[in-house]
Amino acid sequence: MPTPSKTLQYRIDGPDDAPVLVLGPSLGTTWHMWDRQTPELSQQWRVLRFDLPGHGGAPAHPASSVTELADRLVTTLDGLGVQRFGYVGCSIGGAVGIDLALRLPHRVASLALVAASPRFGTADEFRQRGVIVRTNGMDPMARTAPDAWFTPGFVAAQPAIVEWAVQMVRTTDPGCYIAACEALAAFDVRADLGRVGIPTLVLVGSEDQLTGPAEARTLVAGIPDARLALVPGASHLAPVEQPAAVTDLLVRHFSSAWQDTLAAIPAPPVFPSISAPVAQIAPAPEQPHAVGAVRPDAYEAGMKVRREVLGDAHVDRALASADDFTGDFQELITRYAWGEVWNRDGLDRRTRSAVTLTALIAGGHLEELTFHTRAALRNGLTPAEIREVFIQAAVYCGVPAANSAFRVTQAVIREETTPRE
Repeated sequence: MPTPSKTLQYRIDGPDDAPVLVLGPSLGTTWHMWDRQTPELSQQWRVLRFDLPGHGGAPAHPASSVTELADRLVTTLDGLGVQRFGYVGCSIGGAVGIDLALRLPHRVASLALVAASPRFGTADEFRQRGVIVRTNGMDPMARTAPDAWFTPGFVAAQPAIVEWAVQMVRTTDPGCYIAACEALAAFDVRADLGRVGIPTLVLVGSEDQLTGPAEARTLVAGIPDARLALVPGASHLAPVEQPAAVTDLLVRHFSSAWQDTLAAIPAPPVFPSISAPVAQIAPAPEQPHAVGAVRPDAYEAGMKVRREVLGDAHVDRALASADDFTGDFQELITRYAWGEVWNRDGLDRRTRSAVTLTALIAGGHLEELTFHTRAALRNGLTPAEIREVFIQAAVYCGVPAANSAFRVTQAVIREETTPRE
């Protein structure tokens, strides 16, 4: 029997013998975001709604990637004996749907993506959210949710729903929310959309400022069998703000597309299923390099780690300023500092950040201390922990060095941890 950390909290409505339709939530919401759609959908389908980890009282077992969320959903469905299903997902729930369509097309009968995108903003934006939540808790996210999710007119007219939204976010487990932000930061399927071979409805609120019509059109342009539905007068949570319009669109899409796909179920793909036993898909153990053997190029791995730790904006500036004189140096630090050292398994990134901060204080490298302080916050150190690193460094590196470190990083920490209104 799967453990709770490998499954998702769910609720089922509708006839036991009806086709299964799965509804996936947005980040910070619960399955209740689909309350207004469920009564009508459950007349034709067996509707399964799920919560993200740590949302709506679900067990707080963080998922590190969109693929891991999809894996947990499939394990949950396997436990219920569900092999083939339709899928609707909002925001991160839409990302889960795209992942399923790419990896398990034989199991997804039809797909609807609500307020979704092949890439959600920038990685820097979502990692910044993680820094703010780690420092201030969920309250900043809760306070800004109504303006991000709904149009101003709806916020003014529906105070009870707005308060429901605030409380829904405020009671979300911070660690699971941060993990979901990291999952969205790493999610990018722009190059893979052409492989989605499932009838797809892309649904978006006309006033959505988070993943709006531009992102929806990118999905429609990339997915071969996709069509666009624009919901007037709705923002990010269109199913809540315009429930009747969204319900009608979903009923029409799944009533027509489902019949086209149930008749002929395609064969499973040749790559391993995510529900396959681990022993079948585990990579072979890494072998030590023989003397004189050619080692794998660490540049690409180094660039990935460098961007994750320092942020895309910082790395882009560094690479853009490189020329014939500094280009080789940029390649060297990417390959060796980030690809070889930061990518080693012996220490986690939090610890490496603490070591790096101490070394920079000892060497008096104040300019690099500023952006490595930002990196430390991204890697999970809190301002209180960074303060302790500096105090310890004062004993071993000298009070003047630590004093300079406090002075140059105080503004950085304030900027990075102040909630955006």
